[in-house]
Formats: sequence, C-alpha cells, structure tokens
Amino acid sequence: MSRIAPLEPPYDIEIQQQFDRIMRGAPPLMLFRVVAGNARVWEKFRGGSLLDGRVLSLREREIVIDRTCALTRCEYEWGVHVVTFARTAGLTDEQVRATVLGGADDACWSVEEQALIAAVDALHHRATLSADEFAALRMHYDDAKIFEVILLCGFYRTVAYLANGLSLPLETNAARFPRSAA
Repeated sequence: MSRIAPLEPPYDIEIQQQFDRIMRGAPPLMLFRVVAGNARVWEKFRGGSLLDGRVLSLREREIVIDRTCALTRCEYEWGVHVVTFARTAGLTDEQVRATVLGGADDACWSVEEQALIAAVDALHHRATLSADEFAALRMHYDDAKIFEVILLCGFYRTVAYLANGLSLPLETNAARFPRSAA
C-alpha cells in the first residue's frame, strides 16, 4: 500500500470528472488517487499541462517518458506508460526494452531518436545539455519541442519522486521492467 492513503470511491463529483477526463473512463491510477487526496498538490500536478500531446508526437513523448522513468527506476510509471501507449506509439519490444537496458546509440533508434535519448540521459545525469548534445537535438527538433522535452523530463522525474517516494504499489495490469537483455 502507498505510504499516503489514496482516495477511495465514491469520489467527489469534480474529482470523478477529472479522473474520467484523464483516464477516459478507466479506473483512476493509484498515483492519481494519492495525489488527488491533497487538493493543492492535485491542482499543481494537473496544472503542469504536460498530460497532453500537442507538441511532441506520441512516439517522441513516450520515448522521453519511458526513458526518464527507466533512469529514475520508476517501474510504476514506466509500466503504466508501456502498457497504455507503447504499441500505439509504434515502439517495438526491442525499443521498449532499450528504454530500460539500452543506450542512446542503440541501433533500434533512428538518428533523431538517438539525439532525443541522449538529451534525456544528459538531463537526468547532469541536469544540463552539452553544446554537442543541444546541437544534435536542434538538428531534429524546433524550440517548442526542445522546451517540451526538457519539461517532460522534469515533470516525469517529479512523477518518479512521487511514485517511488510514496512506495506506490505497481498497477496490476502494468508492464514490468525487463530484467536482462533478450
């Protein structure tokens, strides 16, 4: 069980509507139920406006999110995203595995995706991009996408802090980290 108790149904009408909007009718994730228990935190969490897909493609978003979650060892959020979005985003089993066990230079990634993963890795390890890393990113992505990549990395690092720090139990239907290369 989570270190902070989640909301239990029935939910306030407003919270239920928010859950329905985010989850599209599916039961709310434990993460959302825990965070929504604190109105201020829930408002700020939803106010991040990064739960949409208006700037990056679904594939780009998922590569950034999955890699960030893998680097922060957040199996909870990685597993939710993989089971929900990986196939729709066109990620192969090899690529999903590579988000956890691979490197930015793995052959399963396009040149653009290698630059994207290298940027995620750099932001995670050093909280900055070298001139070369930024130039590689700039070759493939415009300013709006670069901002989104940086913000997504930060947002999902925060999600990882929440999920890991609160010891959220893994969602039953979520994917699990691969344990070794196939």
